[in-house]
Amino acid sequence: MLAVGNTAIDLTPAPVKDFAIRIFGTADKSALLIGMALVIGALAVAGGLLSRRAPWPGVILIGAFGLLGIAAVAVRPDFAPAALLAPLAAPVTGIWAFLTLHRAVSADEAGTRPDRRRFLTTSVSLAASAGVAGAVGAFAGSGTGADESRRLAGARIPPVTPPPPGADFTGSGGVPFLTPNRNFYRIDTALSVPQLRAEDWRLRLHGMVDRELDLGYEDLLRRGLIIRTITLACVSNEVGGDLISTAEFHGVPVRDLLLEAGVRPGAQQLFTTSADGFDTGTPLDVLLEADRDAMLAVGMNGEPLPFEHGFPVRMVVPGLYGYVSATKWLVDAEVTTFDRRHYWEKRGWAKQAPVKTQSRIDRPRPRSSVPAGPVTVAGVAWAQHTGIDRVEVRVDGGPWREAELATDVGRDTWRMWRVTFHLPPGQHVVECRATDRAGRTQTGNRQPVLPDGATGWHSVVFGCAG
Repeated sequence: MLAVGNTAIDLTPAPVKDFAIRIFGTADKSALLIGMALVIGALAVAGGLLSRRAPWPGVILIGAFGLLGIAAVAVRPDFAPAALLAPLAAPVTGIWAFLTLHRAVSADEAGTRPDRRRFLTTSVSLAASAGVAGAVGAFAGSGTGADESRRLAGARIPPVTPPPPGADFTGSGGVPFLTPNRNFYRIDTALSVPQLRAEDWRLRLHGMVDRELDLGYEDLLRRGLIIRTITLACVSNEVGGDLISTAEFHGVPVRDLLLEAGVRPGAQQLFTTSADGFDTGTPLDVLLEADRDAMLAVGMNGEPLPFEHGFPVRMVVPGLYGYVSATKWLVDAEVTTFDRRHYWEKRGWAKQAPVKTQSRIDRPRPRSSVPAGPVTVAGVAWAQHTGIDRVEVRVDGGPWREAELATDVGRDTWRMWRVTFHLPPGQHVVECRATDRAGRTQTGNRQPVLPDGATGWHSVVFGCAG
């Protein structure tokens, strides 16, 4: 089922994926699995009804699902022959179980065995067997030692550094400056989170380089870690959306590795691949900037990367949307040209994807009601790798007012802001816009997320009760 789901994700057009993310957010994978289960259940009911006289409709349906599963596994980018064992066994056991149940109920209906207990007993036995098999499979899958490996890696990650005084306006109704790992947004194509051991992890850096590098987890740690606080944003984030988070990352500079390998003339991108077969391409000129702080991250907010966020190693590149920079469960890195197209580029997204200057209102909430009088409007603004210079806010189309900015932590992080208005009872509309340190003011022109990120001013409608 997971293989079919992953293949369905790969084949889904970009606008449909964008719609799913917009509607379901980080629950898009759960929605897909639930939808698949409902469709399979409906087809199973239909197959059962069609098989009342003869078993062949049900057998054909199960066989068709088996072939679909085999095809889905075979076309996966991380395909290995051993992966065919499960989709081959599933239709065989499924057809055997279906024929067993069909014989039991058919004999009962013919009157040769009037006691229906045989059918019920057979059903319960098959269900129990399936449950035991599933539990054994789950236990075997969890027996990789990945949890213990991550626990041991925790001793190598320094504690998180609290943000400086004045950097966090949470008390004004905004989000925390550092996003807890459990709340950090997650958008990727993996239905099943890879469970890798740090001890087994290897990275091959190859392609248009003078010297190939073959690195293990310990090789990275011996190089020394840098610590940077970085805001990451998803290109699918709508204006005012929450697909953006900030964390303190620990890792090894990508630039150092590239210089050690020796990048050859004509190379344009670093094409990185995940353990689950996902790939992306990051411009080399960005990665080679001395002050970019792009890294192979091993830690996040004072602990090893969570499995959902790429343990053991992932890419983190400030200032670029994640779909061209943030490969999780990283296992391969090839220096190459832009002729090689990555996963999302093939689906209509732009090759170059710098994060756009944006701002968001966190308080008041849309359609909320607050007391009339002094009303504090608060939110965040970001312009990664450029930095925020000012944020302006207006109510009901009036003049723009400059907001108070929180302490600046760095140009690669978001910045909190707040401003207070005195408002009468009634409905109001508040808007915000940010200006970065290069003097670029956030455009009010609304554009969708495809192909390189949404634009526009965020606005919130709320009421004041008097």
